[in-house]
Amino acid sequence: MAQVLIIEDDARIRPLLMKALGERGYAVASASTGMQGLSMAVENRPDLVILDLGLPDIDGTQVLTMLRAVSDVPVIVASARDDDPSLVGCLDAGADDYVVKPYTTTQLEARIRAVMRRAGGTAEARGPLTVGGLEIDVPGRRASLDGVALDLSPREFDLLRHLAEHAGEVVTKRQLLTDVWHQAWGGSDKTVDVHLSWLRRKLGETAADPRYLHTVRGVGVRLAAPEA
Repeated sequence: MAQVLIIEDDARIRPLLMKALGERGYAVASASTGMQGLSMAVENRPDLVILDLGLPDIDGTQVLTMLRAVSDVPVIVASARDDDPSLVGCLDAGADDYVVKPYTTTQLEARIRAVMRRAGGTAEARGPLTVGGLEIDVPGRRASLDGVALDLSPREFDLLRHLAEHAGEVVTKRQLLTDVWHQAWGGSDKTVDVHLSWLRRKLGETAADPRYLHTVRGVGVRLAAPEA
């Protein structure tokens, strides 16, 4: 079931849209302000965001810019005019598609399906992430190593998931602070170091004798399957 977040301040449109998409099989959440929607997008990690441009607290283009700093979630923006300069700005800022008000639920759902096809579908459709003996069930938030379940904290799971999504790549600590801790403009590398240490312990390895988590000194960390 795809999870959709609606960021819309119109008290008439929002519940109708939630009901219509819910009846079509989507799990729907909503926010009435830009900052509330941004917070929900970061914390809940929906599969897609529908973003109204005319929000009461902050311009929709600014919401998108801030969201893109910490997430690549697909975004469909909604505007009352198809020649709205803000709409063009949103597309330039990373929006995946747009709808013009008034639109029908059928039109919106067609856009949702198209955007999600381009984005590769939901985590459920992609299946578990596997790296060697590691298997990570993203929607179920479960991980196992060689068939044995790992007892991970929520942050440890998010860290492992992110590294598995970039398996074989060197990921910097700054990237981890942005993508896992959502601290694009601050945060301490020590936070990452501590959580990597805890994660290594649960994977049965150490920094001095790594199997999966390999430190690249002065750059970052790389998750890779052990060599045969």
